[in-house]
Amino acid sequence: QVQLAESGGGLVQAGASLRLSCTRSGRRFGAGNLAWFRQAPGKEREFVASMPRDGGATYYGDSVKGRFTISVDNAKSTVFLQMNSLQPEDTAVYYCATSGTIYYSAQLASRDQSYAYWGQGTQVTVSS
Repeated sequence: QVQLAESGGGLVQAGASLRLSCTRSGRRFGAGNLAWFRQAPGKEREFVASMPRDGGATYYGDSVKGRFTISVDNAKSTVFLQMNSLQPEDTAVYYCATSGTIYYSAQLASRDQSYAYWGQGTQVTVSS
């Protein structure tokens, strides 16, 4: 069974940076996509970023483009989300996810239904 564990969340002020990590336990990442989603209180889950494990493409939600960067260390089975210029509207629980299928389509990569495995989430809070 795939188990994912996020870390790196916390409370920061607006303009600060954070780097989230997500590690798969037991085995290396499969051949599919690695992704980050987030969910703020009272809102639907929102796509943040995704990339195929081979690094052939990256996809970002409109609200984070230019500020967030997704990357992967396959040797360590860890996917990262570097978040810069954080704003209060970035406050949410951030989840990592993996898919069994590789997507080279932004439309498919951004759907939460495309991902079979999810972590428990890490809270990010940005104060103004």
